[in-house]
Amino acid sequence: MDAGQAQGRVDAGEAHRLHHLLMDLVRSSGLLQPQWTGAGQPISLSQAFALHELDTEPPLSQRDLAQRLRLEKSSVSRLAAELERAGLLTRERDPANQRWYRLRLTERGRTLHQEMGTAFRRQYERWVAAMTPQERSALLTGLPALVRVMREVQ
Repeated sequence: MDAGQAQGRVDAGEAHRLHHLLMDLVRSSGLLQPQWTGAGQPISLSQAFALHELDTEPPLSQRDLAQRLRLEKSSVSRLAAELERAGLLTRERDPANQRWYRLRLTERGRTLHQEMGTAFRRQYERWVAAMTPQERSALLTGLPALVRVMREVQ
């Protein structure tokens, strides 16, 4: 029995509505529009996520970063090269395996990530403050459930 059968049938209309809501979520949040720059270049969404991952548990191998971001290794290699050119990270050969790189944020990369995090938290606080308590409760119940099933059901 798959997850859909275990939880009950979902009609196509609910799936369609979820699709449109997720599309609206991304558009409304401004995530499609790069708002930050590194060395004068816009930071993409995948680069912003990379900065976050690298700032929370440095250093990571390119392979580890690819797994965390759910991206192909070649995409992460290009992403790391772009962040390195922007002065936001350094790539160092892994002493235990010279074929691998370890990625570490520069001070500039760490500062940019902190600035981004502060701005995002302020925005989230504004959004949450504009919701009713019931809406906040529903979101804090439904969103983790959605993330869980997205990870479990491929």
